[in-house]
Order: sequence, then structure tokens, then C-alpha cells
Amino acid sequence: MTEVPQDDANLFEGKTRDVQYAIGEDGKYTTVKSVGWDPKNIAMLQAWDVEKQKIRAARKLVKDGKKSPLFFHMIRCLMNTKLVASYTGLSRWKIKRHFKPQVFKKLKEDTLDKYVYAFGLKNREDLPKLDFNED
Repeated sequence: MTEVPQDDANLFEGKTRDVQYAIGEDGKYTTVKSVGWDPKNIAMLQAWDVEKQKIRAARKLVKDGKKSPLFFHMIRCLMNTKLVASYTGLSRWKIKRHFKPQVFKKLKEDTLDKYVYAFGLKNREDLPKLDFNED
């Protein structure tokens, strides 16, 4: 079991481990926890860099008044309209409509509460915030 990769890139601060299969002392397959291996860690870092770029672009669209904060939170949470719809019970076309800043400003509290739940926020006051850590 010494052949299981343990190349710790500290991607998730030790919060996650992969399960790998290895041949044990008895010659049978067993599961072993691994902190990762370099090729996978590099691919994960590259994927997260792409997602961070998307988050920065979404933040800029909101700051420029082209999208509502709901769009930013959807991207920040690595979601799409289909997933947001499943959490909120709203149709995808309504969600897309709510991405318009002028429409977002007129949303009712119960609709905003659905988004708070979907994006894992604490309250409605967190919806306009764009200062979430990307790292």
C-alpha cells in the first residue's frame, strides 16, 4: 500500500481525501485514503483557475450594471439555471429574467428568499454582496 500517491498540494486544506484502490499485504484489493497525486492536483488547480475567471467576469457584469447579483451568485456557486430552478422551484426563463438588474430590484421577498436558500446565503442582505472570496 506504499504505492498510493500522497502528493499533497493542500488544495482543500486537508478537508478532502480521495479513495484509491491498492493491493494490501494479503494480495487483495483494499481502499486507502490519498491526499492526491500531482497530475490530478495540477488539473484541479487549472480547473479552479477557470472557475475563478468566470466569477471575476460575473462580478464585473454586475458592477457594470449588465447583470443582477443573482447571476454572480449562480456562477460563484458553480451552478447553472437548471440547477437554480431545481432549488428555487422557479422556471429557467424566470431566473434568466431575474438576471436583469431592473427586474431584480422589483423581486418580492419570498422570491428573494428562494435565492437565498439556493445560494446558501444567510439572509436577503447578502444577495447584493459581491465580496465573496474566490480562493
